[in-house]
Amino acid sequence: MQQIVTTVLQRIQILSDLGNQPILIAIDGRCASGKTTLAAMLQQICGCNVIHMDHFFLRPEQRTAERMRYPGSNVDYERFQSEVMIPLQQNREFSYCPYNCRMQKLDAPVCVQQNKICIIEGAYSCRPELIENYALKIFLTTAKEEQLCRIERRNGKESVQAFVEKWIPMEENYIEAFEIEKRCDFIFET
Repeated sequence: MQQIVTTVLQRIQILSDLGNQPILIAIDGRCASGKTTLAAMLQQICGCNVIHMDHFFLRPEQRTAERMRYPGSNVDYERFQSEVMIPLQQNREFSYCPYNCRMQKLDAPVCVQQNKICIIEGAYSCRPELIENYALKIFLTTAKEEQLCRIERRNGKESVQAFVEKWIPMEENYIEAFEIEKRCDFIFET
């Protein structure tokens, strides 16, 4: 992961040297590929903001059959666009209420201060409605066996089947439908 961090930091420096605009970075990819880990490492080094797409999963009342027919539609990208992306583009402070998957409700607001660099971390961060906003797009992937081992370590053995049957197929459908890997600047195997 350290080599990936070094490569990304070099690109961030180039982008930073090019102008005074906020640098928006997407880290998309397969579940358990290291998206959150990479974002945390970059945040620690350069002090950037990190916003998690997991905070924008659909609430139960939004999960209609019609909505779920479309690839990548299990995130509330409309709320993300209005509460996060627009304020980021305007380089201003803002707040949003993260969705708590365990409690199935929105949590208290999180305040986000102005920052030159902001990372949007998580699957679905490169949806077609969002991808053009990023100065840098990163895609992380990992071998299937490693992915399942990481899911088990992170979420517990009882969760693996749900990922195999539901979450991984949804992510793969999104990745394929929108050719996410091809649209990213970097693809890293972790």
